[in-house]
Amino acid sequence: MALSQAGTLESEEPSPQTQQRMQESTPMGTAELQLSPEQGERRAVAARQLRVLLTPLAAAGRRLPQKRLLGAGGGAEGRAPAGKRLCLEPDPPTPASGPATPPAGTAAGSGLDGVWDADSDGSDGGDAAPDGYSQLSAYERKRLKNITENAKFFAALKLHESAARLHQIATKSQSHVTKRAKPKKAEDETVRRRSMRLQRVEPSGMPVLEMPAQPEAEEYPQVPAGPLPMVPEDQMENSKLTEDLLTTWMRISEMKTNATEKRTCDVKRYQDSLNSMVLSEDNVKKVVKYRVCSMAIHPSESIIFVAAGDKSGQIGLWNVNCKSEEGACVFIPHNYPVSCLHFSPFNPAHLLSLSYDTLRCGDVTRAVFDEICRSEENLSSFDFLEDNASTAIVGHWDGDVAVVDRRTPGTSSELSADIGFKRTRTVHVHPVNKQYFIAAGSVDVCIFDVRYLKSNRNKPVSSLKGHTKSVASAYFSPVTGNRVVTVCADDKLRVYDTTSLSSTAAVLSTVRHNNNTGRWLTRFRAVWDPKQEDCFVVGSMARPRQIEVFQDTGKLLHSFYNLDCLGSVCSINVVHPSKNILVGGNSSGRLHVFKE
Repeated sequence: MALSQAGTLESEEPSPQTQQRMQESTPMGTAELQLSPEQGERRAVAARQLRVLLTPLAAAGRRLPQKRLLGAGGGAEGRAPAGKRLCLEPDPPTPASGPATPPAGTAAGSGLDGVWDADSDGSDGGDAAPDGYSQLSAYERKRLKNITENAKFFAALKLHESAARLHQIATKSQSHVTKRAKPKKAEDETVRRRSMRLQRVEPSGMPVLEMPAQPEAEEYPQVPAGPLPMVPEDQMENSKLTEDLLTTWMRISEMKTNATEKRTCDVKRYQDSLNSMVLSEDNVKKVVKYRVCSMAIHPSESIIFVAAGDKSGQIGLWNVNCKSEEGACVFIPHNYPVSCLHFSPFNPAHLLSLSYDTLRCGDVTRAVFDEICRSEENLSSFDFLEDNASTAIVGHWDGDVAVVDRRTPGTSSELSADIGFKRTRTVHVHPVNKQYFIAAGSVDVCIFDVRYLKSNRNKPVSSLKGHTKSVASAYFSPVTGNRVVTVCADDKLRVYDTTSLSSTAAVLSTVRHNNNTGRWLTRFRAVWDPKQEDCFVVGSMARPRQIEVFQDTGKLLHSFYNLDCLGSVCSINVVHPSKNILVGGNSSGRLHVFKE
């Protein structure tokens, strides 16, 4: 072999002298290598085809470190020849008749102790160094042999021809791929046969009758704006039933109630009065169609007259003293849930009701539901600012409050104020100092002075801290206003001391109470007993179903229940201002009256 100027190794036919030297270089102690004519021809052809670039070869007789052969050096020099596995093998056992020293041409004989080619039989395969390269070591000769054999092997595989043939086959197969058929257009499809009844087509030859347009089905009836006649739901004109009920309401409103001074009796006497109040089957009645959201009780001492508002906008009036089935009537003055109801303290012939969009006054003397205030913002609750009930404070679900004056014309509010709440659920006016009102929202409960309200940046007079979840209600105690009871979704009832109206009101007591009513029940509202300054009433999730009475200290005084007549949760409750009467409303529109 000769090295050209370009640095490539050019193969040539070995001379006879070279062949003799190659034979003489066969390792001692091994059998003479015999090549068949076919093997000799294959080796000659491979030698002629070899064209490789040579890197500087190691000097003759130079030993390669064992680490580099095993790849322990980490570099390219230490890697084993391509396509070979190098492994460590203990010294081969010495044959009984063979020499004790390794052959001169093997790796062990070259100084590479214990390292040999796993694919080799231990000899150089007859690869003696050609002329001019006798200084090559056994390892470098083996490397040239491997390169030659690999080249022959890949040439015999004919990879290029196979790759070209596969590419041709793949290209041909792609051209025959079936594409997904596009869906036919509607006009191309065959029209399916349908009956004329399903197509809503009249038979041919028959005249089509013009039917009046049917109104779309709606969940609740739509009530127009403006005054509405006080006509019951199930009748379009006054009847004897409606006349009797409205006449009763008017008559008891004209009677003056005894102006007895509100006072608080001792706990023992109060408990005795609670024990005397019972529920009978005659005092249970379904007054409205849907879930009760608000209630009010007439202050009359002669007749028990109750009003209830449900989630559909209905208001039911019930004369409890009338034992017949005709003792109740239902009116629809609103489109949305009636969240607040109050008989006017100045004129009980007026029943004020509030829904999301309107505040109305039901005047029994004129048999009409007047519209006092209409707003695009959702209204949540209201309370009277004066004893004559001419002005009211109204809460909005978006957190604002508004002042409404019934004496001014129109249906707009006098003032709208942002008090910094995200939501205002209830508002309640102080029973003595009418300029103060308390608002309960998401987690905020604050007392404000209505005299200093402005459109924004309103600061509270006092804050009631400690609520961790949304507050359902907050009400002043009925006589002095020195207490406030709140119902919170964190399952606690809290009583605050509001005697001095300091910047932060102190908590007097906390009662653990299950307030998780869920989505199908109205949220609990704890209301004070108007006859007892330090006691309040609240619904309960406990079984048997009951209505609980607590003292402001957190002590449970009494539980109203009846296994035969009360089997549901009464979320909304109201107490008569002067008599021992308690009314509870449930989620099906049914009212339960406990009385002496």
